[in-house]
Amino acid sequence: MAERGGDRGGFGRGMADRGGRGDRGGDRGRGDRGRGDRGRGDRGRGRGKRDDKEGEKWTPCTKLGRLVQSGKIKSLEHIYLFSIPIKEYQIVEHFIGPALTDEVMKIMPVQKQTSAGQRMRFKAFVVVGDSNGHIGLGVKACKEVAHSIQGSMILAKLNMVPVRRGYWGGKIGLPHTIPTKISGKCGSVAIRLIPAPRGAGIVAASTSKKVLKMAGLQDVYTSTTGKTKTLGNFVKATYAALKASYGFLSPELWRETVYTKAPAQEYTDFLSAKKEITHKVYDQDSY
Repeated sequence: MAERGGDRGGFGRGMADRGGRGDRGGDRGRGDRGRGDRGRGDRGRGRGKRDDKEGEKWTPCTKLGRLVQSGKIKSLEHIYLFSIPIKEYQIVEHFIGPALTDEVMKIMPVQKQTSAGQRMRFKAFVVVGDSNGHIGLGVKACKEVAHSIQGSMILAKLNMVPVRRGYWGGKIGLPHTIPTKISGKCGSVAIRLIPAPRGAGIVAASTSKKVLKMAGLQDVYTSTTGKTKTLGNFVKATYAALKASYGFLSPELWRETVYTKAPAQEYTDFLSAKKEITHKVYDQDSY
């Protein structure tokens, strides 16, 4: 039995002679036959993720998205003129994608009491703007911080609104401040934006200063009341004030409005046309 154990192993060889799966692992073990050769290495998790970059191309799901992708609508202002809701964030990226800047204002944990205990998620406040009259705010809570930031960024692009700019005194040069006094409120925080002369800068707290700068304002005075330490409400109040900038009808907007057809009515033939969808066929060997 000793000789037999030496030849074939038996109880005598133990794990030391075998090398603890080391010999077998080096020749034909998990090193060669592992998941790298024929496993899930090349095709990823699931059937959707392949080496080709099909996911990068935007396929619009709404009529507005189809009109934007085909070039029928030229700018965001054309969308705002008819108050069309934006349901796809790629529409904003299509017009002002390269100029967009985003800022994560705050990430805070929130808890919900359940029968099993406390469920904690992370809430993110993200502001997106192009420093040229457009600003958006997104708030999202997820279990992961990265997912909450990503979701907030998408919501901020969907909530993009125009910011009206004007002059403090003489209309010389480009608009640099807000045209009138405007205010916004959220919770106990109330903020008032006041036009400022050229060169005054943005006289505001650090939180609202970032939002106003991303909106494209250069000179503005601010006055705040309430618990501004609650940063979420502070950002929301500033966003509400900027959103209300086009709600004030000043004399330069008294001109007669020439009504035109809405994009969905103007391009009804284009939208009613059927589009052929081709599906890519993969070889059976690739699965």
